Amino acid sequence: MKINFKESYKESILFLKSTDFTKAIILALGIVVPIGIGIYVGYFEIGLALALGALLSSPSDVTGSFRNRNFGILLSAVFAVIASLIGGLLDPLDWITIPILGVIMFAFSYFAVYGFRASLISFSGLFALVLSFANISNVLEFYERALFIGLGGIWYLFLTVFYHKINPKAETEQFLSQGLELTSKYLEIRGKLWDSNSNREELQKRILELQADLNVNHEKLREILITSRKSSGSSNFERKRLLIFIQLIDILELAMANPVDYEKMDEILSKHPEKRQLFQTLTFEMASRMKHISDFLLQSKKLNNTNLLEEYLHKIKEHIEEVSASEEIGALESSILLKNLYGYQCKQVEKIVKVERVLSNKDFKDLSFVKSVDAQRFISHQEYDLNILSENFSLKSAIFKHSLRLALVVMVGFTIGAYFSLQNAYWILLTIIVIMRPNYGLTKERSKQRILGTLIGGAIATGIVLLIQDTKVYAVLGILSLIIAFSMVQRNYKTSATFITLSVVFIYALLKPDVLNVIQYRIIDTIIGAGLAAIGNAILWPSWEYFSINSVIGESLKANKEYLFSIQKYYQEKGSVPTSYKLSRKRAFLASGNLSTAFQRMTQEPKSKQMHLDKFYEVVVLNHTFLSSLASMGTYIQNHPTTKASTYFNDYIEGISHNLNIANGLITEKGYAETLDSANRIEAQHYFDHRFESLNSTSEDTDGNNKLKYISNTEQLQEAQLITSQLKWLYSLSEKIIKRVSIIELAKE
Repeated sequence: MKINFKESYKESILFLKSTDFTKAIILALGIVVPIGIGIYVGYFEIGLALALGALLSSPSDVTGSFRNRNFGILLSAVFAVIASLIGGLLDPLDWITIPILGVIMFAFSYFAVYGFRASLISFSGLFALVLSFANISNVLEFYERALFIGLGGIWYLFLTVFYHKINPKAETEQFLSQGLELTSKYLEIRGKLWDSNSNREELQKRILELQADLNVNHEKLREILITSRKSSGSSNFERKRLLIFIQLIDILELAMANPVDYEKMDEILSKHPEKRQLFQTLTFEMASRMKHISDFLLQSKKLNNTNLLEEYLHKIKEHIEEVSASEEIGALESSILLKNLYGYQCKQVEKIVKVERVLSNKDFKDLSFVKSVDAQRFISHQEYDLNILSENFSLKSAIFKHSLRLALVVMVGFTIGAYFSLQNAYWILLTIIVIMRPNYGLTKERSKQRILGTLIGGAIATGIVLLIQDTKVYAVLGILSLIIAFSMVQRNYKTSATFITLSVVFIYALLKPDVLNVIQYRIIDTIIGAGLAAIGNAILWPSWEYFSINSVIGESLKANKEYLFSIQKYYQEKGSVPTSYKLSRKRAFLASGNLSTAFQRMTQEPKSKQMHLDKFYEVVVLNHTFLSSLASMGTYIQNHPTTKASTYFNDYIEGISHNLNIANGLITEKGYAETLDSANRIEAQHYFDHRFESLNSTSEDTDGNNKLKYISNTEQLQEAQLITSQLKWLYSLSEKIIKRVSIIELAKE
């Protein structure tokens, strides 16, 4: 295999500049500095407790607003203190500790009902409770140790605040760069889809995965950019980055919209292969430009502005004009379709150029158009009502089942460790709380990666310990391993597990001479913990995706219907794009991404639990195609002058909406009894067909001297062709969704 050293070097530089690596450095300082000072002044136990507090407060240091992150770190420290106090009161040798441990584990884990950050805060509590059994201090009383753990959390908070003050732009730049890179990959795959010989099914799967990743990235950027704007005012930097983010959203919508009906595209472009090549090359060049802008943000390189995109657009325009002048049968229809595609590409290029101009400070005058009140509506706010605890207190809640499952598995792991008197048996519990997730697939995957990482780390550590007997080397390797381990947690869990094992071994090598026994027991305890986690998720109230994916499909269909109505309203009212339209678009994109993620989880489950997987995949693809078609119609209406919406347009929308209601009722088992007279929709279809034929004949009969009338007819033809084709396509897709959903429901009976 050929290694691209240039790309490897580039990836290494980007990794060193990433916020993941920076946070790992901050955590390393949070751990090493207190321990170093403690050793120097003769209070090693205090330094160790402070370092432990920094470690326990770090999990909630994730992307988000400055305020939310600081609050999360403080709350993590509080949870760590409470858990340490409880753990200090428990006697590991007393059997009554087992049920008490289970109850406490459930309580901490159940806090995750309040969202992602809350789940990380609860993990700090779980982590602290497990470490309280480690007996790492024989000098401090348990309450003294808990106090210093709390102070260690404040120390870590100080480090993060200090770093933010000296480099407040780092997180924004990384996630904006990541968003640009993901969009670049999305465009690249869209470019490959132009090729009729490509494996479109595989490419569609990759697009679904990318869309889910983009949704996560966009949600993080919304919180960072909009919340910081609210709390600290609107600086030029933040306004510029927010404007770039808005362009990213529009670029994604345009990419989804163009093209959607590949069979129709193949039919048209088979007669014009050179035009297919031009469109594809332009798409690849746009992807390349997005990647270049992404690199510019992270590497501070010079932004090279080129005119390649404009040159490709000019070539495409010339080729389309050749088709328009042709007298071949179907030339007009081909010309109109190609013009619509060309219009989308023009808008896409316009958005990319706007991003470049903003970064070059050439569009500074446009930076004030986002209203703070409207911007706040795009943030997904987490509710912290106490009623949420009672509402989720049943086996219908995934978090409730996960908390109960985790508590029971930890009790079993604790019992095994106590019964067999395993050395460092708390590692079993630590492995369980780190690996176990609410769904089976992720738990199984993390179990494999954890075991492999531990085996690899153990083998490497054994070799180093046998070859080198120098505590200074162990100290350096322990710190470096710790930094790499925490910086790789989100990127590559197996690599992270490898370096966590290395850091643990080297730290123990500094404290105890029997380091080879430490390696041996760590591997054994990790295998036991990972095995218990996987078995627990498989047999204790398993949350198979098959039983919950129906509701996710229903939410996506509901969001698509809302987006459909927003497009209908905008087509009727015209004017500037309202915030309600953008909100409905956001919800539709998020819902589609959630559906893709749910399906991916389903594919990770045992084969016996992947019931009707192919049928669910068809629904996922149809739903995504439906959303793409909506985006196609919506972007056309936004970016072109359109005629007055007819009642026939509304009839079609009503028919499509009715079908979505039927599909939603079937998949969620709510039913949908209302009937709809299809005569209106059929009449609407006849109207649109007749209107297109009428405009077509008028355009052909127009005298060349009457250019204004010709241009008007051509624009109306483009509108009629696209709106008609998309309405028909949307209606057809809604019918297909009903059929696929019906097949799934019949198969269950």
